[in-house]
Order: sequence, then structure tokens, then C-alpha cells
Amino acid sequence: MATAPVPPVLHLTGVTQPPALPTPLDLTVHPGEFVAVLGTPGSGKSTLLSLAAGLSAPATGHIAIDGAALATLPRAELVRIWLDRVARVPQDADTALDPHLTAAENIALPLELSGEGARTARQRALTILFEMELGEIAERRPAEISGAHRKAVTVARALAGERRLVLADEPTDGLDGEIADTLLALLRMRRPAGAAVLMTTSDPDRAAWADRIVLLRELTPTRQAG
Repeated sequence: MATAPVPPVLHLTGVTQPPALPTPLDLTVHPGEFVAVLGTPGSGKSTLLSLAAGLSAPATGHIAIDGAALATLPRAELVRIWLDRVARVPQDADTALDPHLTAAENIALPLELSGEGARTARQRALTILFEMELGEIAERRPAEISGAHRKAVTVARALAGERRLVLADEPTDGLDGEIADTLLALLRMRRPAGAAVLMTTSDPDRAAWADRIVLLRELTPTRQAG
């Protein structure tokens, strides 16, 4: 008996969102794939990830996560997707973290919201921090650590769970080579478990860590990167 084909983790068809994304674009990301979208600053990369996460609706086109069309989902199911399936690394780490929580608590919070026990969530948070050789900041609040470390905490938060889709908006922007390489290596490590990673960047060297690189201007129905 033939098995049903596995749907892509993320599928965008004919998506626009003027003025940032005025031209219809297509993009498919499969399980276990690391895709980098390369584009200049202001080219619409952050808008693309916001649409992919379901945080905003496109002006035209369709977006699906694991075969579920986001436009058809009731709010409660969309929230559940955000909690259970999608992990985001926002570009601005300073506003992404709760200033009243420690680094470990910031990482553990989404896991607890998705139903994981507090003790297990904290252990996951500490494990990922030590994997990143950042165990010394575990009990420090965002204001007590550097901007690079705040960025690293947002990446750690996205990687601590077992979500199917990781959306990383310029995750290495402003980081030095060693920390940036560590974060990119951790993003790649999610692939064997079947997670899909979609990362935006303006740096070709960072994009080279991905399995596939697409230029934002090439994500059109007539010039789909493959």
C-alpha cells in the first residue's frame, strides 16, 4: 500500500503584500530542509517571514503550514500552530525578550505555554544554552547581557522545542563570526529531526550554511528557485 506524500512544511503560492512584496511569489520548504532567503536590507525579507508565520495576512495568494491553509483556520487553531509548530527568531532581540525574566526563563516560557512542565522546560532551556556555551548567562536578565547574547537567547528559544518550522529573521545580524557560526550550526542540527528552517539574511557567507539559497527577487511563479 502506497504511503501518502508528506506535505511541505511551508508552502506559499502567489503571495503579495505591497509595498514590501508587490510581486507574487512562490516558496516551498520541505521537512528537513534549511532554506536561506538572500536579499538586501528593505527588500521585504521580514514581511515574508511575518506572512509565513501567519502573523499577517497576504494581500493575495495562499499560505499553508503542514498542509493547513492559514486563511481558513479559526483563531484558536492558528494560536495552537504558533505555540506547537512554529518557532520565530525576530530581528529585534531587544523587544523580543521579556525584560523581567532571566535568559533561561525567556527560553522556557514558550515551552510551558505549549503545555510542557516547568521543570522539563527549564532543563531544555539550560541544555540549549550550554550547547551554545552560554551557560553563564542563564540566570541573567536581558539588560544584564550584551546585545549579541540577547540575539543568541532568541535563537536558543526557537531551538529549545521540537517545532516543525523555524523562521529566523537575520539571526546572525550584528554577531561576530564565532557566535554566528555556532547559531547557524545549531539551526542546521534541526534538520535530521524533520524540522524546516527558513532564514533571511543579507550576508551571502551566512546564507551558504543553508541547503538551498534563493534570492528574494527570484521567488516569483516564473522564476522559482529549485
